Order: sequence, then C-alpha cells, then structure tokens
Amino acid sequence: MQTISKASCAMASLPCSRVKAGLCVWPSMRHLCLRKGLPYGLVRFLSLPFRTLWCASRSLKVTQFCSITNMSSSLQIELVPCLKDNYAYLLYDMDTGTVGVVDPSESRPVIDALSRKNRNLTYILNTHHHHDHTGGNLELKARYGAKIIGSLNDKGRIPGIDITLKDGDKWMFAGHEVLVIDTPGHTQGHISFYFPGSGSIFTGDTLFSLSCGKLFEGTPHEMLSSLKKITSLPEDTNIYCGHEYTLSNSKFALSIEPNNEALQSYAAQVAHLCSKSLPTIPTTLKREKACNPFLRTSSPEIRQSLGIAAAAEEAEVLLAIRQAKDNF
Repeated sequence: MQTISKASCAMASLPCSRVKAGLCVWPSMRHLCLRKGLPYGLVRFLSLPFRTLWCASRSLKVTQFCSITNMSSSLQIELVPCLKDNYAYLLYDMDTGTVGVVDPSESRPVIDALSRKNRNLTYILNTHHHHDHTGGNLELKARYGAKIIGSLNDKGRIPGIDITLKDGDKWMFAGHEVLVIDTPGHTQGHISFYFPGSGSIFTGDTLFSLSCGKLFEGTPHEMLSSLKKITSLPEDTNIYCGHEYTLSNSKFALSIEPNNEALQSYAAQVAHLCSKSLPTIPTTLKREKACNPFLRTSSPEIRQSLGIAAAAEEAEVLLAIRQAKDNF
C-alpha cells in the first residue's frame, strides 16, 4: 500500500492512483471507469472537488480520524486514536463492505468511527492480550457480533476470542490474504498481521517507529528474531504500530546515533507533524531500517555510544539499547 503524505491529513481521505514526492494525485477517469464502470467513474470523478473541500474543512488534530486509502488495493485503513497514545485501526474492504478493527483498546472511538459511516463490524484482530489492545473487545463483540481473532498462545488471555491463529497461518479478510507472524518479545503470545497484497503490517507493540516494545515476557533473542522476521519483508511495507511514541523515540535515537543523517531528517519531520498534532504513523520499513536503533544493532556509532564491544552479539546490543531506552 502506498502511503499518502501524513503532513496532509485532509488529502488522506482521497483515493489516489499514485503517490509521488508526498503528493496525492487524483485518479484518472480511465482508472475509475475500468474499476467500477462508466456511470460510477463519472459520478465519483465529479464528486472529488466536493469531497476535497469536505476533508479540508475537518480538524487536522490527531484526535480526529485520518483515512489512508489506495486505489491499487480495495483495502482502506483508518487510524482511530484511543486512550492517551494508542491507535486502533479500522480495516474496510471497499468491494464487499467487510469491516475489521485491529487492537481496539476502548470501544467508544471505534463505535463513533463506525457510526459516522454507518458500518457494521465483522472482525476484531488482536496482536496481543494487553488491556490497552483488547479493552474494547467485549463491548464491540456484544454490539456488532464481531468475531475476535488472536494468537493460539494467547487463547486464555484475550477477552472473547473466537478464532485462534498460529505462526505461518494464512487467514482471509474478505479478499485479502493475511499472513500471521509470531513476534514474541514484548509478550510470549504476540503476533503481527501482514497484508502482502496492500503492503501493510500491524505490529502491535513489537515494532514502533524508532523503537521496539519493552521485554515484559520475552528475551532479547526472541525480540531480535521477531524484528528480523519483520525486516525480511519488502522495504516499502507500511508499518502500523500500537502507539504514537515516535517523538520521544526520536529523541532517544538521536542521543545514541547523533550523526545518522537519515535519522536527523526523520526526527525533524516527526517534530513538525507532532507540533501540528498529526500522526506519524504509518511509517515504512525502509525508513525504520535506516533510522530505528533497534534495527541497527550493528551500527558502530550506537555501539560506541553505549560502550558495547564491536564483537558483541546483536542480542546483547539490543538488550543494551532497550535498557538505555527504559532509563532515558
């Protein structure tokens, strides 16, 4: 899935035929007509200016909803801010009307987002059992009859779970293949949901922008293995994580790798977005590999900053980075 420039949240609700240099380009008549037929294409094309004005008139604060769509895929992803700094994600298949939500920490923001567009909820996907990712499960299930999906390893810990999945399973969300990836480290039962068709992965609390999750139940070796699974995906993969932590993460990352020019540039972008209360998510795997210290355990500068030997194993370096971050 191509990513619409997050610095232009108002434009993020427009269906785009392509994204280039951070600009959202309107779809051509040919693109629309081939996809849905001539009458649909004509009506949709003529309605675009009005939809643009409506979107631009909305508040651009992170407490509002920011849709991210792409005409190359029928999957629409919408950020739903919850609690203090959590994100839930609404998934909408434009062909079938199927709706899912990833990690609803509370029910009310999700209900509001669904009601605004008069949509039902079919599935609830949980990356792990923590309450700030499952707190809305039971109310949403009772209200909509949605099926709750989570890790087999978390069967006894995810409220209301109906469908259990394990590493390597392939599950279908409407017409979209979803690959289940075991990503323990933060918790033992943590999984990530990868949508290869749209180039998107929901990483919960395993991988954040410029950080990784705390090692509550796992070991550094487990977290390292989980991160390597994620970094083996295509570099243009969009990463949807569980929290808006990027600004504080950028300050720590710069403290241990201050000469990383890619990180300097991204940190400036993050500061700008956050100053306007705009989301920094999704990020891309390519960006994280260039900037995220937890994916850069071989960096000589990071090792030198933390006093780690050049010959130290990656898991040892990851643990040192995690401890430094915890105390930052």
